[in-house]
Amino acid sequence: MPESRTVGPSSTPGPAGGTPQRLRGGVLGMADIAAATMANVGPAMSFFFGFAFLATTAGVASPLTIVAAGVAVALFGNTLAEFSRAHPSAGSFTTFVGRTFGPVSAVTTALLAGLGYIIAMASVIAISGGFMQITLHHYTGVDLPWIIWTLLLTGLSVVLMLRGIVVSTKWAGYFFGVEMLVLVVVSVAAIVEHRGALSAAPFLPSHLTHGVKSLAAGFPLAVYLFIGWENSAALAEETENPRRNVGRAVFSSVAIMTVSYILFSYATVTGFGYDVQRLGESRIPFVDVAQHTLGALAILAYVGGLTSTLGVLVAGINSQARLVFNAGREGLLPSFFGYVHPTRRTPNNAIVTFAATALLIIVGWGLGHVLGENGGQMNPVVFFAESSSLGAILILLVYLASNIALPLYYRRYRPQEFRIVRHLMLPAVGALAVLVPLYYLAKPGQPAPYSWFPYAALATLLAAVCYAALLVRRDPGLADRVGAVVADAE
Repeated sequence: MPESRTVGPSSTPGPAGGTPQRLRGGVLGMADIAAATMANVGPAMSFFFGFAFLATTAGVASPLTIVAAGVAVALFGNTLAEFSRAHPSAGSFTTFVGRTFGPVSAVTTALLAGLGYIIAMASVIAISGGFMQITLHHYTGVDLPWIIWTLLLTGLSVVLMLRGIVVSTKWAGYFFGVEMLVLVVVSVAAIVEHRGALSAAPFLPSHLTHGVKSLAAGFPLAVYLFIGWENSAALAEETENPRRNVGRAVFSSVAIMTVSYILFSYATVTGFGYDVQRLGESRIPFVDVAQHTLGALAILAYVGGLTSTLGVLVAGINSQARLVFNAGREGLLPSFFGYVHPTRRTPNNAIVTFAATALLIIVGWGLGHVLGENGGQMNPVVFFAESSSLGAILILLVYLASNIALPLYYRRYRPQEFRIVRHLMLPAVGALAVLVPLYYLAKPGQPAPYSWFPYAALATLLAAVCYAALLVRRDPGLADRVGAVVADAE
């Protein structure tokens, strides 16, 4: 079968016909990539800046939208796990779609995923400095511009990543451990504090603001909370037994995050006395709950937020830059991105370019605010919502293509392993689940700049397809290189 072309590093053709560079194999265990995945999700950062909007959209029963999102992400996880079991690769979605539909789809996916993740990561990079500014101003009165902290924290994170995948992954895991400890402590304390007023209302459909319509409207916002769940697939090449461990890391991470978000949301809604309007008016509702519950010890919530942003910076750029690296290694993008440090085996060029491009997006977005119709400086909290929304559209398109690809891939290359439920029904439901947030992100009538995001995404898709078609025409050998480097090849 054509899939049997997948070979080891000694015989795999590179972009120029030579042997491609490889990352350091087998140095991460299942616990490492699961921790990195959850650090990439960044529960504190995501929940701090996303839950107020979710609660005002869905109402008191907003935790139900988190349950729905958790189920949907588990469906996406099934697709990723099944692809990784068959063909583990640092290329992740690019490899999976490309092996199914051919080199044009691979290049298109590489561009959509790379740009989508960079735009989404720009929101994280900005909010890291923004939250540092908020924290220092709250406790010391010092009000240095957030961009200074953004540049400092991003620089430190990049240096950490360039030291090697083992070191940076462990630090991301440490940051995640701190934020989770803080989130759980504050949530439990808030529930205990309000134990006399506890109610099942957050889990009753009747308490959704507008019924099922509110559940659907809040669904994409809840899915945002999980972005980063796919982190482990891009670390496959550096993971021991990736065919088994990537899937385990995906499902364990999604399960832990779902249960955790339910706890955090219940504690927050309870802490605000089930007053969704007041909750929505809060800049960071969870921090307000911490201050009311713990008093001076609320500083722990700020610490959790800071470690969360750092964890997302390290884990997110680490994994997402590897998609860019793999695309460069295979010739889908310029070979410059396929460089690996000779000693540390890290994709240095991809990491630095990824972070630098995200910073340039922040600068460009900021200039747009200054030179725009209303003028004024860019607020990092507002930018977080705007940038993550645009990036999410591109990423969701990649999710959609992957879910469509899974049954076709197994029927074509692994028919003896094809299972109706795992390889057809679940990805079909997953594809439908992707369409819901895509609709709400692209529907007309939204305020600017959200109103032009769908057009920007469509233009990006068309440009990516045109570039891909030209590249494949110039380089017919590209078809043989897509996904040629298998993560566990000897």
